Amino acid sequence: MQKFKNEFWTATAGDLTQRRDHLATPAYRDAAADAKKIIIDPTDQHQDWLGAGAAITDSAAYLIWDVMDAAQRDKLLHELFDPEQGGFSSVRVPLGSCDFQSQDFYTYDDVPAGEHDATLEKFSIGEGQPGAKDATKDLKHIVPVLQAILKINPAVKVIASPWSAPAWMKDTQHLTHGGRLRFGEFTGNGYTEENRFEYIYAQYFVRYIDAYRKLGIPIYGLTIQNEPSNAAHWPAMIWTVPELAKFGYDYLRPALNRSYPDTKLYLLDDSFHAITKPITDEVTPAQAAAFDGIAVHTYSGPYDNFYKASRAFPNWQVVMTERRCMMTDPVKEAANIMFGVIGNWLVHNGLNMITLWNLALDERGLPNAADSTGREGVVTIDHTTGKVQRNLEYFMLRNFGQDVPVGSKVIGSTNYTRDGYTGSLGSVAFLSPTGDITAHLYNPTDQPLTAAVTVNGDGANWQNVTVPAYGTVTLHKSNGELNDSTIPVDDEFKLNPSPFNASDKAPDEY
Repeated sequence: MQKFKNEFWTATAGDLTQRRDHLATPAYRDAAADAKKIIIDPTDQHQDWLGAGAAITDSAAYLIWDVMDAAQRDKLLHELFDPEQGGFSSVRVPLGSCDFQSQDFYTYDDVPAGEHDATLEKFSIGEGQPGAKDATKDLKHIVPVLQAILKINPAVKVIASPWSAPAWMKDTQHLTHGGRLRFGEFTGNGYTEENRFEYIYAQYFVRYIDAYRKLGIPIYGLTIQNEPSNAAHWPAMIWTVPELAKFGYDYLRPALNRSYPDTKLYLLDDSFHAITKPITDEVTPAQAAAFDGIAVHTYSGPYDNFYKASRAFPNWQVVMTERRCMMTDPVKEAANIMFGVIGNWLVHNGLNMITLWNLALDERGLPNAADSTGREGVVTIDHTTGKVQRNLEYFMLRNFGQDVPVGSKVIGSTNYTRDGYTGSLGSVAFLSPTGDITAHLYNPTDQPLTAAVTVNGDGANWQNVTVPAYGTVTLHKSNGELNDSTIPVDDEFKLNPSPFNASDKAPDEY
C-alpha cells in the first residue's frame, strides 16, 4: 500500500456552509456498505493541466485598483494568486473593451468616422502612467492590476481576446451589434497583401503583444474573437468557424511567427452551440496546425459537442475562457455549473484550463456598460468600502489552485455521472510532476453521499469520506510540503442584484 507523508482533505458544501473545511485524513478500512467506490489510477494518464483563474476585465480591475485601498488590494491579490494561498494561475483579458467596462467602449486604433489608419500609426493601449487617475484605456485599470498579479506570481498565464476590431476595419463602421471584418478589401495604396484588412488586423494583435511586453506583461495566448456567433449590443463581431480558421492560418499565425512564435492561438472562443459540425468539416489539417487548441465557453450545450472538437485534433489543448453565474441562481444550478460541469466533468473528459468570467464585480453586478446587473464575479467587492465576499466560483477555482500543481496530468478515476450534474458522484484526479496525487469528488444530489477512495496499487484499502450535497471533497496526497492555507472569513455587506437584463441569461439546462 502506497504511503504518503502528508494528506490534506477538504469539504465544500454547495450552500457554502462548509468552505473548504479541513477534514481529518480518513483512516484506511473496508469500504462502507453504501459507499460509491472511487479508484484513482496514476497509470491512466491524460491531458496536461495548465491552470485555473478568471478574467481581469476593466470592471474587475476598476474595483480592485480604484475602489480597494492598497492594503485591501494587496491582501486580495495575494489570497488569489500567491501559490502558497489560492494559487490562481491564469487570467483572461479583453483585447480592447468589452461589455464589462467602467470606461466608454474603445479599441486601440479609434479614428474619426470615414478615416482609416492602414499603418496603425495611432495604435495605443492608453495614455498616461499605469494606474494614474488620468490614465486611459488599458493603462487606467487592467495593466496596473496585471502588473501587481505578476509581481506575486510571474508565471500566471495571460490569454487575450478581442470583442471587436476597430470600427474602420468593419463593414458596419460600428463597434457594437456585430458586423464583420472587411474581408478581401484593401486600404492604403495598392493591392498588396500588406494593404488587406486581414493583414492589417493581424498586425494589430502583434502591436498589442508588443505594447504589453514593454510593460512587463507577456501574453501567453490569443483568441481571434470573443463569441464570434454573438451580435451583441456591446462590442462584438461575427465570424464563422471557417473564417476564423482561414484568418488564423493565412494571417495571424504567420504574423505571430515573425515576432512571437511561442504565443498560443486558440480557435472559436464561444459556447458549444457554435460547434454545429465536426471541426474536421470546417478546419483543414493545415489550418488546424496553425492553432494550439480550441477555446470554449460553457453557457449553453449540448456539452457532448465538446467531443466534436477535443477528439478531432488530439494535439490541441482545450481551454475554457468564460462562464459566470447570476447572484440569484439557486444552489443546485450554480453548483452543477461550477463544481459539476466545469470543475469535474469537463476536466475529467479533456479540458486543460479553466478561466471564468469577471474575477470581481460589486454587490450589484457592476460596473457593466451593457445595461445589466446581477451578474456574479468570482469575488464580490462592495463598491463603497472595498470589502470582499467569496462566491461559489472562488471555491471551485481554489480547489484547483491550492491543490493541483500546474503541469500535473489528469489521470483515471471512477466516475458515476454522464454529464457532471445527473446520476451520482463525479470525480477527477491528477498526478503532479513530483508524484503528488490529487482528486476532486462532486456530489450532484441534494443529500450527502459516502465515497470510498483508493489508489491503484493500494488494493482493497479504502478511505471513506462524506461528500456534502451539491458539494465537493478534495484530497491531496504528497511526500512534500502541502498548501494547507485556510479561507478568510467573508466581510459583511448586502447584495443588491436586481433588476437585471435577462437577455443574455444562460438557458436553464437543469
